[in-house]
Amino acid sequence: MTILAPPHRKQSPPPGREGVRRAAPPDPRWARPALWAVLVLAAALYTWNLTSLSGNSFYDAAVYSGTKSWKAFFFGALDAGSFITVDKPPFALWVMGLSARLFGYGTWQLVLPMAAAGVGSVALLHRMVKRDFGPVAATVAALALALTPITVAINRDTNPDPILVLLMLLGAAALLKAVRTGRLLPLVWSAVAIGFAFNTKMMQAYVVLPVFFGVYLWAAQTSLGRRIRNLAVGTLALVVSSAWWMVVVDLIPAAERPYIGGSTDNTVWDLVIGYNGFGRIFGASSSVGAQGNGASFGGSAGLYRMFNDIMGGQISWLIPFAAVALVAGLVLRGRAPRTDAQRAGLLLWGGWFVLHYLTFSLAEGTFHPYYVTAMAPGIAALAGAGGVMLYRAFREGSVRWSWVLPAAVAGSAVWAVVLLERVSGTLYSVAEAVIAVAGALAVTGLLVGRFLKRRRLMGVAALAAVVALLAGPTAYAVSAVGSSPNGTNPTAGPGTGGMGGGPGGGGGQRPSASGMKGAPATSSAPTASPRSAGTRPTGGGMGGDTQVSSEMITYLKKHQDGATWLLAVATDQTAASVILESGEPVISMGGWSGSDDAMTLAKLKTLVKEGKLHYIVVGDSGQGSNAEITAWVKKHGTAVKSSAYGSTSASASTSTSTPTSSGLYRLDPSDVS
Repeated sequence: MTILAPPHRKQSPPPGREGVRRAAPPDPRWARPALWAVLVLAAALYTWNLTSLSGNSFYDAAVYSGTKSWKAFFFGALDAGSFITVDKPPFALWVMGLSARLFGYGTWQLVLPMAAAGVGSVALLHRMVKRDFGPVAATVAALALALTPITVAINRDTNPDPILVLLMLLGAAALLKAVRTGRLLPLVWSAVAIGFAFNTKMMQAYVVLPVFFGVYLWAAQTSLGRRIRNLAVGTLALVVSSAWWMVVVDLIPAAERPYIGGSTDNTVWDLVIGYNGFGRIFGASSSVGAQGNGASFGGSAGLYRMFNDIMGGQISWLIPFAAVALVAGLVLRGRAPRTDAQRAGLLLWGGWFVLHYLTFSLAEGTFHPYYVTAMAPGIAALAGAGGVMLYRAFREGSVRWSWVLPAAVAGSAVWAVVLLERVSGTLYSVAEAVIAVAGALAVTGLLVGRFLKRRRLMGVAALAAVVALLAGPTAYAVSAVGSSPNGTNPTAGPGTGGMGGGPGGGGGQRPSASGMKGAPATSSAPTASPRSAGTRPTGGGMGGDTQVSSEMITYLKKHQDGATWLLAVATDQTAASVILESGEPVISMGGWSGSDDAMTLAKLKTLVKEGKLHYIVVGDSGQGSNAEITAWVKKHGTAVKSSAYGSTSASASTSTSTPTSSGLYRLDPSDVS
């Protein structure tokens, strides 16, 4: 249907004729100012009150350690002594680490690259949508992405997801260029971008791969044989760019590198297929990388998950409209040539959305709400591109299309009201009223304008529809900016139940430090010490319930006696907070959950004998090697009473002359037989 072709763009020429392509007409005068306005809005949302943000202390500690040691930097080690890595590959840590090395370690130095990645994603999505669907679609898509609540929240944090999204979009941009031109090189660059995304969050980067392969194989402007050959070369580039860090690390002898946190056999390969692979999808039912059910973070697994009380306000606002736009757009392009650029774009963004929706909805392993920020570009692109296609079909198509756009707007507006009815607060009440009024004006104006053939009225009604669709996300986005963030599990809007509640308006309960990565610190960014974190429990396993207080840290630093590591504790979250307060390397013996076999008795004896470790926290609990270590430390170590460091916490140790079975112990080379 000719009514759907962007008036200012022409289809790409066949391969080999790019040089004679006629220049596209200039954009409307409003297009560039509108883009800059969206980018300024995104930058303001992502960087407002930047120095007050705390970030995820689990990753913050790894970045800090990387500024002290290039070895820790390369491996993504939690501690500067490189005893154990975090449970993700290090590319995002490298980005933040370079910023910290350039500008100094602090809050804004770590968050700024993430905010920049978020703004870059908005700009890149605009460019991609504009190429095939025009400036109106591009502006709506960019605005929708910038205002997606969970995207605003995560771009103000130090989790790796903003880098992941930007890299995936770079891969998509190169892929669409490869589709338009049929050339190999853009496809290779697409594979490289996804490879870097893999080195940011491993298997999550591969969610889009099926649609990437499918779109290129179907729509690329070259012969079938050449498409297959190019995909084979691209796959090779993908494997190399994804696996190089993993291969290098696994080839290094275990004694010369950190333990791979989250793995069961101290290899990155096991981390890929287990903890960060099948374990995320199948949870406790998986034979590898079992993690248990993640319902406490994002609700129970199922097709309704994206619409539940926890997730609905984070991502679902535009899902009904995007779904209608995808189906309608594909129908409208049904008779277009195989290489039609608009249909290729719809297939890409539709596949992006659907694959992420199914993956996140059905995943039974650990699931955090902020994961779904990776789905936002697909939804936003469909809202912009599909919305423009629906509007043109409504305005110039047959009578049967006159009901699709009004119905899609009405349905999405009703869903937005349902979401806002779940929460309370003046901001959300105002947004609900705006949606009701703008939605009613949009639907009425569209139908009356169509019946009376008043195009200006239809245009005004379309603007009202945009207001109705984006008012709800805007309210949640503003709330994310104006409140103290949960750096561990960032969400936007008010708490709505479970552990997925955001910081915006009270409500939901935040998970304890033992259930989530990196309990946020309580004071400012580092000066001499990276961050003060008060009193932190060591978690289970070898650490028992002993608390590491600020007084204990002061004592440990005074009596470190040249040891490489200040202390050994049970889990990553405790080690991270102590690293950020003390500025010294701290050993996490059991990784994130306390169940990693990072520390063995033989390794502990070696560290003590070489004078690299003097202090360890152990408790009553533990099994296997943990129990063996605990028994040995209690037999050969010297219990440090709380009176030695002036602690007033009864649970930190004991103030009596009889040491308890849980607490801080000193080990010296003479203790090793």
